[in-house]
Amino acid sequence: MLLANLAILVLAGFVGFAVISKVPNTLHTPLMSGTNAIHGIVLLGGIVVLGTRPDLSAFDKLLLVVAIAFGTINVVGGFLVTDRMLGMFKGKQPAKAVKGAPQR
Repeated sequence: MLLANLAILVLAGFVGFAVISKVPNTLHTPLMSGTNAIHGIVLLGGIVVLGTRPDLSAFDKLLLVVAIAFGTINVVGGFLVTDRMLGMFKGKQPAKAVKGAPQR
């Protein structure tokens, strides 16, 4: 059973890589928003389960903490990447005049 589950995990990784590598650059921001939403759900679910279930084993608690940590990293990183990509589409703004500086 473990070998079958590992085989499915490896195959899913290869399929996911093949699918994502074919995505054009213009679609990366919408995909990042989708993964942010999914990891936000993982994050919220992990916090709710960790806070409401007193009968969890130490392994379950460790697994939930790892899921919460990875979900947080992915959500924050996704927002940073999305913000950077959206910043590339903004035009350059003129520099503001500094008080007391001579005007040209």
